[in-house]
Amino acid sequence: MLRAKVNGLSVAYERTGDGPALVLLHGFAVDSRMWRPQIESLSDKFTVIAWDAPGAGQSSDPPETFGIGEWADCLAGILDAAGIQLAHIVGLSWGGILAQEFYRRHSAPVLSLVLAGTYAGWKGSLPEPIVEQRLAACLRDASLPPNEFVPRYLQGMFSESATKEVREELASIMSDFLPVGFRLMAMASAQVDTRDLLPNIQVPTLLIWGDVDKRSPMSFAYQLRNAIPRARLAVISGAGHVSNLENPAEFNTIVRDFCLPLSTI
Repeated sequence: MLRAKVNGLSVAYERTGDGPALVLLHGFAVDSRMWRPQIESLSDKFTVIAWDAPGAGQSSDPPETFGIGEWADCLAGILDAAGIQLAHIVGLSWGGILAQEFYRRHSAPVLSLVLAGTYAGWKGSLPEPIVEQRLAACLRDASLPPNEFVPRYLQGMFSESATKEVREELASIMSDFLPVGFRLMAMASAQVDTRDLLPNIQVPTLLIWGDVDKRSPMSFAYQLRNAIPRARLAVISGAGHVSNLENPAEFNTIVRDFCLPLSTI
């Protein structure tokens, strides 16, 4: 892992491969390791950047005042540190919310957006009572030990047909969750509403969804597709929320086929 100092925080990131930049943004309760299949496969054609967001993995915990805008600004600092001027931004779940806010604040380096199993913020996609319930559960569960935390959240991440190996891989990553970061990411998810941004996204946008996603169901994919100009939707049949791990071959093909042609424009 490489490391950069951004806005007073020590931020870890991986850089692999050569070619147009592909930036991978993980969800909450996990870190850059969730992108292992993409780092391994897509680095043949892309410079793959996968960070540990502040509050996750090997990066510093952010201060209590940290919000989605600060994460977006921090990501901009990482791209600067890595010498990346243009990039495809790929975000899954919380990472997809961050990708949208990054575009809002720093659109210049964005070649395209790939949003997987995400939301227009919880506030922008979920009924208010559900947002409140999710947030209350996250704030409560942030203090749990890993052996109690992981089973509560792992069950919503995959379809019933996900392999034991895939479940164990994600469980191992989730067991290293950082309580402060998890809590602040949940708060950010609950506060963000990107519905005003969606009609103004001007870069090519691809949505990737598992059709049995329990946390972010297909109705959210249709919400984003209908709101973002010319957005495309790719559906991975039989996959759940973390589709990049459950069906990495199809996920990688979708990303490669979408991003590579745009890299030569």
